[in-house]
Amino acid sequence: MTIGIYGLGRFGHFWASTIRRMSPESVRVVATSRSWHEPPEGVDFLTEDDFLSSVDVLFFTVAISSFEEVLKRVADRVRKDTLVLDTCSVKAEPARWMEEKLDSSIQLVASHPMFGPDSAKDGLAGLPMVLCPLRVDDDKFSWLNDLFTSWGLKVLVMTPLQHDRQAAYSQGVTHFVGRTLREMGLEDTEIATRGYKALMSIVEQTCNDPMQLFYDLQHYNPYAREMRLSLQVALEKTLNHLRESEEGKV
Repeated sequence: MTIGIYGLGRFGHFWASTIRRMSPESVRVVATSRSWHEPPEGVDFLTEDDFLSSVDVLFFTVAISSFEEVLKRVADRVRKDTLVLDTCSVKAEPARWMEEKLDSSIQLVASHPMFGPDSAKDGLAGLPMVLCPLRVDDDKFSWLNDLFTSWGLKVLVMTPLQHDRQAAYSQGVTHFVGRTLREMGLEDTEIATRGYKALMSIVEQTCNDPMQLFYDLQHYNPYAREMRLSLQVALEKTLNHLRESEEGKV
């Protein structure tokens, strides 16, 4: 079996390395990218045409904002017996693009590894892996589920919209708060409490990711605007409580 990674940015490099490390020697892991990137050890870099004609399982690890354009460009060259997955941090839009652009004979699963190079640095055990079956037979989906479970991941099966609503109020708000705290210019201090250190770890983790990921999380998740409005209302309520306290009204 040949597993392919399309896109060798920060997450793609991590994902290719992880699959190579967790897979038996009988599995070949290959990668391609729109520009040259050094692949992880044990992963072969192929031209786009060779890549698309040789993989049995294809993971797209490109930015959400680039994904639709990439699908349009490669759709006619994806083998009809390929199992295709995205790894975007939102699911409804990428799922729709895959269903629209790729041949109806191609099996599709929308996926989201809810971790990256920073959050998985101590191992994969217990980390969540979301799978959204789009058009896939039971045998292929069971194989995929068993594969990720064997890595110690916690596999969660849901619809793309269920994922996006939950992600807006977890991953989306985390990245929003992390970027906001970064704008404050917060620094470490010798009297830092555990709570403050936890906040700083959020800043470090979210701001290690490309800024494009932050923009994409906020733009493409249909529930992100609702999340931001809820956060704004909560902040205003807290500030009002403080004003009332200063005025002796509470």
